[in-house]
Parts: sequence; structure tokens; C-alpha cells
Amino acid sequence: MDDRVIITCALNGVLTDPRQHPVPVTPAAMAAEARRAFEAGASVMHIHLRQQGSGLGHLPSWEPDLSGAVSAAIRAACPGVIINHTTGTVGPDIAGPLACLAASRPEIAACNAGSLNYLKLKADGHWAWPPMLFDNPVSKIAAYIAVMKEHAITPEFECFDTGIVRSVGMFHEAGMVARPLLYNFVMGVASGMPTDAALLPILKNLALAGNPFAVTAIGRAEIWPLHRACAEMGGNLRSGLEDTFYLPDGAKANSNGAVIDALARVARAAGRKIVGPREARDMLSLGREGKT
Repeated sequence: MDDRVIITCALNGVLTDPRQHPVPVTPAAMAAEARRAFEAGASVMHIHLRQQGSGLGHLPSWEPDLSGAVSAAIRAACPGVIINHTTGTVGPDIAGPLACLAASRPEIAACNAGSLNYLKLKADGHWAWPPMLFDNPVSKIAAYIAVMKEHAITPEFECFDTGIVRSVGMFHEAGMVARPLLYNFVMGVASGMPTDAALLPILKNLALAGNPFAVTAIGRAEIWPLHRACAEMGGNLRSGLEDTFYLPDGAKANSNGAVIDALARVARAAGRKIVGPREARDMLSLGREGKT
């Protein structure tokens, strides 16, 4: 097992309201939060875009100029940092995400690798939001992959369930995408895979061998044993205010830096060496032609 580990910070996400939680929205705030995470050990920043008007920060944006401004601000604050850009949309119209990828040219972009009924129940039995289908048919995935290839962007395949992990291998076998395949096992969505470390050996076995994997762990106290198991199994690590607001001791995090600092301690306790952006690029083969 490679003792090196790459840490990704998921800075803000799409569902969290900045009026209730300390998620950054403006380019300056995202750069400041990225710097805190960078200093704590993150070499990759996963970003979502929010509308910039007063009182609108809880709403998503697909403005190419904003994408470029956010990416530039983060790169200036964190020399050499790797940007991982969101692309997730509901529905067939993906013009906005594709324009953002062309504008900011991140080295990595999320590629949601399958569809999911995106559900959550409140304690009273009512839906937290109207039941929705997060639709990611193969035609949509292929369109993302084509534009990513055009701009030398490496897709990171977001896998919400076991069948989606298996589908990534089929994309490769069908010639849609070359190695390395970056797997991200998303665990903790209420209607997807739970935050259960016992699933990790199964997921790793379902992924094509020899490709890097990471875990997105969504939740509170239950996520930290999962991060530890991922580190012990040789996976890369991701966290941040998109995924959790809570530290291992149950205290509420006031910044991405605090979350990444806790994740770095998990990595070191598992005997892993945290790498910087230059070594991370080499480990993920970023900017290289993939192998068949």
C-alpha cells in the first residue's frame, strides 16, 4: 500500500445555507477558506458556485465569469493548488456546467456516474425536500466526459451506490474514458450508501484494480471511523464544510481549516504521509494522456 495520501477540501457544497452555516460564497471568502485548508494539508479544493447578490448565497450559480474568478482567487491564495470543480445538475441542460469548465479549466471535475433518488426524511416523517431524481444517464455522463477530455480535465467519478461503482468500469471498457479512473465513494446520503466502514472492502473490490479511490463521508460523528478506515485501506481523504459541520469531538467546526486539520490527524494516525499538490498531480497522473 502506498503510504502517501491526498487530502481534498470540499469548501462549500450546494445545499448549505450561509445564513445558517459558515460556508464561503464570494471568491474572496472561498480563497480565505481554501488557504486555511491548504495550510492544514489539503492539496485539492472541491468547489461549488453560489449566487453573489445580497441574500442569494444559498442559491447555486453556473456563471462562467464567477467560476473563473473563484478559481483564480483560490489559486492565488494557495500556490500550486489543484481545483476540483462541481458539475452536478438535475435535468438535461448542462450548458452552465460545461461553460464553467471551459472558463476555469480545473484539473479535476466531478462526474456523477449514475442516477439516484435523492431523498431525505425529517424526524416527523415528512420529506426534507420534495423527492427528486438526481438524473445522470449515460448520455449526460458521456457529454461531460467529452468536454473534460477537450480541456484536459480528469473526471472524478462520484459513486452513490454499488451499481454506480460497477458502471464506472463499464465506461472504461466501452472506451468512454481512459485510466486512471478516479473513484469517489459518496457515503451518507440518506437514499444512497450509508457511512459504514464495512462497505469499504466491497467498494474497493468493485472498482477496477489499480485506480485511486477516496471517500466522501456525509454526517456527524459517524463519519470519522469511516475516514479512519479509508486511510487504513490506502484511500485518499476528503472532507470540509460541504460534508460535515462537526469535528471528531462533537464540536461544531467554524472553518474548513479545522475540519481538514482533524482529517490530517486521522491520516497521520494511520501512518499515511500527506502530500502537497505537486506530488498529488503525479499520483493522479493529472495532465497526462490516460492509458487504455
